[in-house]
Amino acid sequence: MTKTTKQQTPQIADLSSRIGRSTIAVIDTIVQRGGFRGEELSTIGQLRDQCVQIVAMCEAAESDN
Repeated sequence: MTKTTKQQTPQIADLSSRIGRSTIAVIDTIVQRGGFRGEELSTIGQLRDQCVQIVAMCEAAESDN
């Protein structure tokens, strides 16, 4: 595994934010179309919550700079 440099940190934050936003959009679209079984909903909800958290963390880090 490679070591993260300070120059890579903004790139990682940007990529994490984009991944989080895309994942949230995909989950929301699939849920609207009825694309999950009931037993999957808690796992999908947890994933969505984690994505919301990473997007919020990235936005907070951006505003600190």
